[in-house]
Formats: sequence, structure tokens, C-alpha cells
Amino acid sequence: MNVSEIEFGTLWTYSPWGTTEEEFRSKTMKSNLKTDAIVTEDRISMSEYVARGIKKDLEKLPFAHFFAINPVLVPMPSSSLTKTDTLWVPLNLANALVKNGLGIKVSQCLQRSKPIRKSHAGPASERPKALEHYESMSVQKELSDPAEILLIDDFITRGATSIAAANRLADAYPNANIRVLVVMKTITNPANFKKIYDPCIGKIEYSNGECFNDCIE
Repeated sequence: MNVSEIEFGTLWTYSPWGTTEEEFRSKTMKSNLKTDAIVTEDRISMSEYVARGIKKDLEKLPFAHFFAINPVLVPMPSSSLTKTDTLWVPLNLANALVKNGLGIKVSQCLQRSKPIRKSHAGPASERPKALEHYESMSVQKELSDPAEILLIDDFITRGATSIAAANRLADAYPNANIRVLVVMKTITNPANFKKIYDPCIGKIEYSNGECFNDCIE
């Protein structure tokens, strides 16, 4: 993998171990995001709620420049092989963003070519490494030399999936500027949790087989 650093942005944070009221609310939001639940009185899905919120506050968000040159939005593939009629939240998010004028189009060019165990299954030491993710992905070259690609995902912890996906896309589209937008970042240490709505921009770095990012984990 030749790409060792990518820029990424996140909108919300989630605290799996915290005990405050705000942290419990973050768990509910995490569940609603994971299932793309209907979340408002006017019956819109979580993905649409996210897209409308980003559009409304875009000028204030630290990752506003991600959308400055109409990127192609590429949803992050799930850990399993894509099946018809299966919920794919990153795809729903990407479609909602484009519907709201954020991004030029959605491309499903990035796919899992073989299934991989889920990142949240088991202890951190047993999570798939970036190279494992990279080797389980493939790109269908359906795009014509895109200038900007924005990977869309629902959750991030360290960023192994993101760096692997960026490398696969860079292999196929070496001239593209590739960034990542993730709705919710996991804050594993409750002491580092501030609030749910906490937009952040940073870098995911890949070194010696491990991933790190500078939005506090």
C-alpha cells in the first residue's frame, strides 16, 4: 500500500463506555445511524437527516472544502459481500448527500471481493489490519479519471478500513485526490468524550502495519 496518509472529517462522536446522559444519547444515535432509522417527526431517515444537517451548516464545518470541487462519492463497502436489498448505510448516506447537492454523483466502484470479519467483533487486537482490508477489496473501473473522490462511511475508530479503501482507489485512479468523510467517530476513552456534535478534521496515518488518526480516540 503506497498511500500512508489521508485527510478525513467526522461530524459526531460516540462513546461506547461512558455513563453520562450525553454519552447514552450518543449510543442511541449510533444505533439509529447503524440501522438508518426514521428519526424526525417529518419521517426522514438518519442518512437524510445527516445530509440536510451538513448542507445547512456546511460553511461552518471544518471539512467544507471536501465538497468544493464536486467530488464523486464512493460508499465504503461493508465487511461482507454485497447482497441485493441489504441495508448499506454508507450508500444511503452518499445518495442523500448528492440529493442535497453535495457531490456530483455516487459510484459503487469499490467492493468487497471477499468477506472479512467485522472490525467491532472481538478485542481491538483482533480487528482486521489495513492490509487485510486492502486485500479483501477491489475496484471496478467505471469512472473516467475523477479529480476528487470522497469516501463515505458511517463509523470510524482508528481508520484501517479507510486507509485500505483509499489505497485501492489510488491504485485504480492515481490522479484523484482522495479524502474520507465519516459521520461518527468512536471515542473509546470516556475521558476524551466532549459532546456528540463535535465536527473534526484530521489525518489517518498508516505506519508499520498500524493506523492512527489525530482526532482523539
